[in-house]
Amino acid sequence: MKRFAPAILALLVVPAIAYADPTAPAVSPVLTTPDAKDVLSYARPEIARVTHVDLDLTADFASKTMSGTAALDVLAAPGAKEIILDTDGLTISSVTDGQGRTLAWKVGASEAYKGAPLTIQLNGASRIVIAYRAAPSARALQWLPAQLTAGKTKPYLFSQGQSINNRSWIPTQDSPGIRQTWTAKITVPADLVAVMSGERLTPKGEPAAKGRRTYRFAMDKPVPPYLIALAVGDLVFKPLGNRTGVWTEPTMLDRAAYELADTEKMVEAAEGLYGAYRWGRYDVLVLPPSFPFGGMENPTLTFLTPTFLTGDRANVGLVAHELAHSWSGNLVTNATWADSWLNEGFTSYFENRIMERLYGKERADVEADLAWDELETNFRAAGGRMAPGTRLHGDPEGGQVDYTKGAIFLRTIEETVGRERWDAYLRSYFDRHAFKPQTTAGFLKDLRANLIRGDQALEAKLQLDRWAYEPGLPNNAVHVKSPSLAAVERQAAAFAAGGPASAIDTKDWSTQLWLRFLARLPRTLPAARLADLDRTFGLSEQTNGYVRSAWLELAIANRYEPAVPSIEQFLTSVGRTLLVRPLYKGLRAQGDWGMPIARRIYAKARPTYHPVTAAAIDKVLGE
Repeated sequence: MKRFAPAILALLVVPAIAYADPTAPAVSPVLTTPDAKDVLSYARPEIARVTHVDLDLTADFASKTMSGTAALDVLAAPGAKEIILDTDGLTISSVTDGQGRTLAWKVGASEAYKGAPLTIQLNGASRIVIAYRAAPSARALQWLPAQLTAGKTKPYLFSQGQSINNRSWIPTQDSPGIRQTWTAKITVPADLVAVMSGERLTPKGEPAAKGRRTYRFAMDKPVPPYLIALAVGDLVFKPLGNRTGVWTEPTMLDRAAYELADTEKMVEAAEGLYGAYRWGRYDVLVLPPSFPFGGMENPTLTFLTPTFLTGDRANVGLVAHELAHSWSGNLVTNATWADSWLNEGFTSYFENRIMERLYGKERADVEADLAWDELETNFRAAGGRMAPGTRLHGDPEGGQVDYTKGAIFLRTIEETVGRERWDAYLRSYFDRHAFKPQTTAGFLKDLRANLIRGDQALEAKLQLDRWAYEPGLPNNAVHVKSPSLAAVERQAAAFAAGGPASAIDTKDWSTQLWLRFLARLPRTLPAARLADLDRTFGLSEQTNGYVRSAWLELAIANRYEPAVPSIEQFLTSVGRTLLVRPLYKGLRAQGDWGMPIARRIYAKARPTYHPVTAAAIDKVLGE
């Protein structure tokens, strides 16, 4: 495959405000090499780019709209006449310059998923102000009625920007390679609280007209625009440490705080590995069940699914993952989504190192070994081990291979060069590229310059290009194997051979051990054997969403009728795509038995799902 050497167009101006981190540039560079061209954005940043966004918006729960203005600072090349922004379903009412003079503008033809370009004639302007309204169907936003929240008394709104959803409520250049600072003034009903992924300037808000309150926020470090995030609801806060805390609805606060007790220690562990945490606070927002992902690494405020609240702190690897993004993803970001493994693969590796430092090598080995299983599943989903979708570089929408294969790639480098040498390199890598975009070619160039340093034997041993650009798994891949999981496999084999479920010792099993047990059971089991498992362990009533989903996958594969009520209850109360999509796929695969069940449940569940999840299930069921 042809590879490109990256070049950086350094567009720097004098900072408008003082930065808490002196290494944060006022304006991040934009990569201009062919492999850094974002096919999912209409922007032409080499001509004119957004450097800063000021939002002044009102959340109207009655009409389910966000409306107001976005003021954008523009850095244009000499002679540039226009700037192109990304939009999706926005109703634009006016565009002016910083002095209020009208600017000519046009919204182009819309493409599915990508949205439409908004082209604005600059007429010499360095600041443009767009008055607009987001549609009730904006795919970044989910407006929840009170009955779909944990407290069931007040409505809720949250955003999910990754990967290109924020253009549905913010007109900007919605590309990860075009980093921007931002401020926001958000007006909401007076009985609700607004939180965002930036510094909270008005902790208690300010009175506004018509029974509303206004909250102000700022992010003084340039971030990719998908990391601008908002939530509004009946929210309360509890500190977890000097710079950490949790936001959630009152009914979930104590459970969330218990599960997140080690958050401050996680930040310290991460800093001990790869350098200072550069974002000020690290708070967590635990969302309602319809949140479509496990977590979202929004700076200063990670968004988390409530499905991780299992009471045993067994799933805090999710927190470690989102925290690790504060370095890989938020600090150094893939320039385009074709290189999302630079975010997710790095972060999955980093997550495992945090878990090892806090909880010991065996727990980290359990999770790394499970990730190997997950990679095999990812390969099958991509169409086979050698399918194009198993490459790290290439898919503009990314995929699960980015997480698992990417992490194994970095672990293989660590095992090859030694942990001490690898850690020193990785810490220096984050420093060199802080607040900048990156490509696969750029990472490999940096690796060769600062780690391999002309060592041809090491170059050959690492097989870098094969890892990055070719499908499948190179033969030097490191597979970490866990003794704990091996013991669980023996118990699964005993049950498969005909032993009773009562003979299985599940004392002190974590979520991860349950997942390996269920994964190692035969995919075809008679109803009596499934009933023995269900009766002995109460699998259909499991409150642990990870275990429940894995069990229901097995039940569906065997058309186990007694599990159908559990399937319906689960799919209508959990909106996390990772947990519900496999169940719909399993039901689809069961044809005349499964599809009627899937369609009946989905008709009820779809209105409760985030647009991201709904779109995924629409695709699964061919809706």
